[in-house]
Order: sequence, then C-alpha cells, then structure tokens
Amino acid sequence: MLQDNTPTRPVTLMLVCGEPSGDQLGAELMAGLRVAAGHSVRIVGVGGAAMTAQGLESLFPLDDTAVMGLREVVPRIPAILRRVRQAADFALATRPDAVVLIDSPDFTHRIAQRLKRIDRTIRTVNYVAPQVWASRPYRASRMARYFDLVLALLPFEAPFFEAHGLHAAFVGHPVIERAKRMTGGAELRARLGVAPDAKLLAVLPGSRMNEVRLLMTPFREAVARIARDVPGLVCVLPTVPHVASAVRYRADNWPTPIHILDGEADKFAAFDAADAALAASGTVTTELALSGTPMVVGYRLGWLTFVLARPFITARFATLGNIILDRAAIPEFLQNDCTGENLARALLPLLADTPERRKQVEDLKLIAEKLGLGGEEPSLRAARALLAFVREAN
Repeated sequence: MLQDNTPTRPVTLMLVCGEPSGDQLGAELMAGLRVAAGHSVRIVGVGGAAMTAQGLESLFPLDDTAVMGLREVVPRIPAILRRVRQAADFALATRPDAVVLIDSPDFTHRIAQRLKRIDRTIRTVNYVAPQVWASRPYRASRMARYFDLVLALLPFEAPFFEAHGLHAAFVGHPVIERAKRMTGGAELRARLGVAPDAKLLAVLPGSRMNEVRLLMTPFREAVARIARDVPGLVCVLPTVPHVASAVRYRADNWPTPIHILDGEADKFAAFDAADAALAASGTVTTELALSGTPMVVGYRLGWLTFVLARPFITARFATLGNIILDRAAIPEFLQNDCTGENLARALLPLLADTPERRKQVEDLKLIAEKLGLGGEEPSLRAARALLAFVREAN
C-alpha cells in the first residue's frame, strides 16, 4: 500500500480534458483525490458531464475540442486555439499547484506548451500520455520540455519516458476501475424485451463525430451479413450525447432490431448482456476486455490523416490488448481492411461456442491481469502520486 501523501496545506489542482474519454478519467481522478486528501484539495479546470458530476465547474464545454483527424480538426482550429488560450490564461492568472492535462494531446499539450513558454514555474502533469512509443518516439524528448511529470498507465511507459528525460510514475490503467460496474445484463435484456437466449451484439462506433461518420457504414454492412447466418440477432448501441443524433440518423433502417442507449450505466450493462461486440479502436476495447466480452475491432481515419500518419506508425497493432500481449488476440481491421465482409467473418465465430470464442475469452482475462485488475485502484494511485509531486515541489 502506498503511503498517504496528503499535503499539509490546501492544494489547488487544475484538471483539463478535451473529450468524453478524458472526462471519465478526470472524474475518476477527482474521486481518488477526494479519498486521498478529502476537502483539502480544490479542483478547477475543464471537463464534461462526468467531471461536473464530481463537482467541477468547467470553464467551457467540450464541443470545440472533442475532434480528431485533419478533416475534422482543421475547420475547428480557431476555436480550439481560443480554448487553449482561455485554459492557459486561467492557469497563469490563478496559479494552481499543478495543471493536469488529461489525454487529447492535440489540445492539452498546446496548453502545456503555452504555459511553459510564458511561465516555466507553472507545474504541468500529463495523465494519459500519447502512445509515442508506438509512433514517433522522439516526441517523448519534446514532451520533457513542457511536462514535469507523466502519470503512466502501462508498466513499460514509465521507464520509456524516464529514458527520454521526463519524470514518470506508473499508476495503472484507470479503466480497470470500471470492471465492477459491468453488471446488469439480464435486467437490461428484460427491460429491452430481448430474450435471454437471443444473440445480442454490442455495436460501438466511437465517441467522436468522424468515427461515427467513417465506421457506421462498414459496421452496418457487417451486421447485415451476420444477420443472414444468425436468426433473431439483436443489436445494442451505447452512445454519448454529442454524437447521439448522428448515431440515430445513421442507424435508421438498421438490418436488425437495434436499441440505442444513453448513459454509462446502460453501456456497461450492455457489455454484460452482449454475446460479442463490434467496436471502434479506443478506450472502449479495454472496457470490453475487462467485461470479458469477445470483440472485433474496426477503425478508419480520414484518408489525408492516414496518409500523413502512416510513415510514423511503428506499433504492430492498434488495439491496446493486442499491444499488451504483443499478438493479434483481438481481430482488428484498419482502413481499407475495415469492410463489412472482413468484420462479419471475424465476428461470426464469436457469437457461438467455438474455439475462437473460448481462446479470446482467455486472452481477455490475461489482458485484464496485465492492466492491473485486482490491485489498488489506479485513480487512487494517480491521486497519491500527484499529491506527492505537489508536496515535493513546494
């Protein structure tokens, strides 16, 4: 057990995220800080619904910053840069004990850069660093110029960043804290009128608008192909508020009965209820691994983003579970390979009691173990490391 590093004086921390997945991580970190330091910590910054529920009064909503890919980012650059200046100027004016930048590097790293350019005494922390070990590792040395600490999610990340001159602390992957919430599948099936023996497929096209735009078509084609071989197939599609209308529009005339769900509780219940999942690459694949739900992963970037990024990608896989195991435990289909035919072919064996399904279920258990399931909650470890950093710096 780590020692409690609660500072003796009140501490002000500024937490900033740029999209829903970071908002969830920020909310979990806020909860960890409350456990570690009670009300001696004041939290300000930028967040969404999850952080607001923990008591944050956000400086602005996430609408301008929750974008990804050149086609989507370029039109929003003026708005994003305004938000960068707004967040950085708030930090410069209020001088929190540390500014914690959560995920979304295209947005949050610009804030850190602006802060260090104007006042190097402002302490900056990166929570959920970009996977620079997978693409352009030289960026780690650049990060050392504008971050003072990285809270690393994976065991191999801490020594990687330390080797590039950036202090890092391994805290574990926060997503494992959600494992205990992935229950309620039987109740959800009953509420939706889905028979206990009906095959239920979770469809997860992402939380960004461009992901929904690029993935709903191949996902729909995959479901149509699967439905030919799986009579009575039902789909459930959890979504988030800022893409819900686009999801509903693209789910019109879906090839099977489909239930579109709002809210995190229903999302986790859907994981518990589903026989298998078709998912965009991202945090959701780790959540599915923790729920033990066999999956197939598909992903597409805008063509220009992909062409520019491709020469710099060094990782063999896109899905974190595959990266952790260093093998293709979870089928993944990217860019031109992300077709309805390929996705359906990989998904069909996962909807029955097959060797493919049994093998992936075992691999998902191994992934969960390597992420730290069963140890101290990562958000509490992150809170303790953050408080220790603030105390040592004062």
